[in-house]
Amino acid sequence: MHFRRLHLALAILLVTGLPLSAHAQKEAWTEWETINPEGEEFTVSMPKNPTTETTTFPYHKMELNARLYLATSSTGPVLAIASLSGIKSNPAQYTEFARFNSYMDAFKNFFPAKIRSKETPTKLVLVSSRPFHGHTGRSYKLTIGDLSGSVNAFVTRKRFYAIVALNNKKDEALEEKFLSSFVLPERQIEKPKTAAAANTEQVLPEDPNQKPDPNAQNRVPPQGETAQPGTEGNTEAGAATGTPAGPTNVAPATQQPPTAGQPNAKKGPISGGMLNAKAIYLPLPEVPAGEATGVVLVAVVVDEQGAVVDARAVSGPQHLHAAAVNAARLARFSPTLLMGEPVRVTGTLSYNFVKSN
Repeated sequence: MHFRRLHLALAILLVTGLPLSAHAQKEAWTEWETINPEGEEFTVSMPKNPTTETTTFPYHKMELNARLYLATSSTGPVLAIASLSGIKSNPAQYTEFARFNSYMDAFKNFFPAKIRSKETPTKLVLVSSRPFHGHTGRSYKLTIGDLSGSVNAFVTRKRFYAIVALNNKKDEALEEKFLSSFVLPERQIEKPKTAAAANTEQVLPEDPNQKPDPNAQNRVPPQGETAQPGTEGNTEAGAATGTPAGPTNVAPATQQPPTAGQPNAKKGPISGGMLNAKAIYLPLPEVPAGEATGVVLVAVVVDEQGAVVDARAVSGPQHLHAAAVNAARLARFSPTLLMGEPVRVTGTLSYNFVKSN
């Protein structure tokens, strides 16, 4: 009899304790505050008293600065803002698009370990382009172990911001409340400082009686002179899942002739053929669930700084296209020079998906 009473008492405690715990958790998430941390450009609404971490971490040959604003719950929800800096805004070295992609790649290496262990499977899938108040941005779907949700990412002239909402169950109201509260100031468009000088500057010929040749810059290089390729990376054709594969002998690039009668016309892109062997950074694609086998060819456009600015799948299994295109957009190349000037390059990247044993 005594045992039955004790068992009943424990049951009552468990039944009454669970609602109290859930109620306490609910109350904790209803207390929100608007934060605008010193040194940051953003304003956002988060659960009250988020944790803040400031650190540095290596990324290739650079050291990036990171600030993490984090609200977590033992029952699932994770709301966070990752603020990164260290990649300078320098159009002479790379485009803003390339800078954004580098930051996004660094975020993928930095953030998941702050939420789960380093061994936890992570999947990041591009959803759409998302410019915000003049700033370059994109939306992604992110999965880290049992957590899944959305990431909105933006790059300003000073910093990179990733706004993350994850949960182990679907909660669209919570995700929308957090993501929509993030605000950045409108980007101010700077006028080119050297535009007027560039339009009036004239180079005098050595002979005062000789007139400048308006077509001098558009002359086709002498036969045998080709574009100077960038430093080639060593990318091995893979037996591992998702390893890019491509020939080691890349066809020589050919120049598309400039338009006649336009002395200042911008040089058109050159064809580089298969580009796998020319990449200095070629990340592996995320392998879709289920059996993933086959070869996907992705047509890319590489800008003057070596960043992929356009990518589209042209052949291969349809269900592997998205993974291959997402990986291709993160590839990096050394700038290709033609007559001493950087030019765009069109070509193809090959991704060989092999089922792992």
